[in-house]
Amino acid sequence: MRWREVEIIFFTTSRPPSILLLPMRNVSSSAISPTRQENFPEWYQQVVKHAQLAENSEVRGCMVIKPWGYALWERMQSILDQMFKATGHRNAYFPLFIPLSHLQKEAEHVEGFAKECAVVTHHRLEMKEGKLIPAAELTEPLLIRPTSETIIGSTYAKWIKSYRDLPILLNQWANVVRWELRPRLFLRTAEFLWQEGHTAHESEQEALEETERMHEIYRTFLQDYLAVPAFSGEKTASERFPGALRTYTLEAMMQDGKALQATTSHFLGQNFAKAFGIQFQSRSGTLEHAWTTSWGATTRLIGMLLMIHGDDDGAILPPRIAPSQVVIIPFIPKAEEKKNILQKAEEIAQLLRQTEYAREPIRVEIDTRDLGGSIKNWDWIKRGVPLRLEIGPRDLVKNMVMVGRRDHPPKEKEPLLLSELQERLPLLLADMEQGLWQRALSYQKARTYEINTQEEFYDFFRNSGVSFSPHGEDDLTPSKLSGFALAHWNGSAAIEAKLKEDLQVTIRCIPHQDDPITGICPFSGDSSPQRVLFARSY
Repeated sequence: MRWREVEIIFFTTSRPPSILLLPMRNVSSSAISPTRQENFPEWYQQVVKHAQLAENSEVRGCMVIKPWGYALWERMQSILDQMFKATGHRNAYFPLFIPLSHLQKEAEHVEGFAKECAVVTHHRLEMKEGKLIPAAELTEPLLIRPTSETIIGSTYAKWIKSYRDLPILLNQWANVVRWELRPRLFLRTAEFLWQEGHTAHESEQEALEETERMHEIYRTFLQDYLAVPAFSGEKTASERFPGALRTYTLEAMMQDGKALQATTSHFLGQNFAKAFGIQFQSRSGTLEHAWTTSWGATTRLIGMLLMIHGDDDGAILPPRIAPSQVVIIPFIPKAEEKKNILQKAEEIAQLLRQTEYAREPIRVEIDTRDLGGSIKNWDWIKRGVPLRLEIGPRDLVKNMVMVGRRDHPPKEKEPLLLSELQERLPLLLADMEQGLWQRALSYQKARTYEINTQEEFYDFFRNSGVSFSPHGEDDLTPSKLSGFALAHWNGSAAIEAKLKEDLQVTIRCIPHQDDPITGICPFSGDSSPQRVLFARSY
């Protein structure tokens, strides 16, 4: 390893006072400070900042999503929207404001969301003594949409009269507000963007199939577009969506060993149909309640991508989801060379836009900013763009470019002739995509442990920590155990609550298994139908 300079470190009084001279990492391996090993939560915040994805707004708990971050969300939107429409769903829009009385109609729902609701109680402002004050109280308080089951349920009750009106398969792209006490960009904010699907069906079986279908769409999206492996399973009664009979979830492992709930799909049964009077005349002439579902994904998927694939240089975006897959960076040492280099950069861009990767034209951007080439290079490294094509006067003469991959060290570059680009770049993108998937999958497997005794379980979560190898991305071996635990559980809510209180650990899901293996619950000694997934989570 090459060293750049020395760093003076002053230890706190918790250790003997001393000054050490330590070699710093090569600048190419520490663009983000602190590193993941030093402070994972702060590393995450710095990646969001340096990747130019979002920033905190003047409204506490809310964020400004910057163009690069919003372009990433638009890619997610576009792909999911096509997947939804391919299965017969259509988009609609429902009001942002929900009457308070609507939430009160479903008991579990109101209990689940009451503490997170933002409430509008007045309209119209008047100036009094130099200050604007709310002047007119609403006849009924309005909730700013925390989720839309209630307002959509009341609307479906008007639309549905006969079995001929079913199924209704709708999706909404919108924003929601949930008043978070401890906000964190993308992961938990008071306002965030999402999609929420809401469907109504003639039979229980149709609604169950819909729930499972959408759960599978999310799993495919995570795997094929985000290169994210996740545990697929069902939530326990205490963790499922308020008012649902079943909640299916995808739980992904972050690099610090914690879980993040990526998406959820809810089988609501007839709970909301009964609360809001969604009834239809059946084929036999009887009046029956509809069976409903809901399912959603949010901008927290962006945070998930960073914490799974990112490194100490910033974000790493899988090629199929990256807003730009290739950035061309002109190096222009002399003004008289600018025209020729930029012209060649444009020719390369046009060539690549006629080249496909994953059945889409390659998305290319040329960085023409009046900045040094090295500055622009590092800017795109931190943003996570998959491939960087550098072209300067010498490259122009040789009819070639230097190609840097984001999943490789920053100074590792491959010379490619322009005649090779159309053939080689799709292969490089595919190799990077597969590499990110395999690395994340191997990481998840290496940190998922089967635990058989209560003592082992408590030791695992009390002593778990996270540490990343200083030797680079190929060796992220933890210095101590941390991650997910697969352990038997007898189904007791009391045991579930105690583990949450003692260790801040929850059952993330009951994994879907074709042939679950029975065993003994280590917390009670009772028989258990299968192992469930335990973890700390975001």
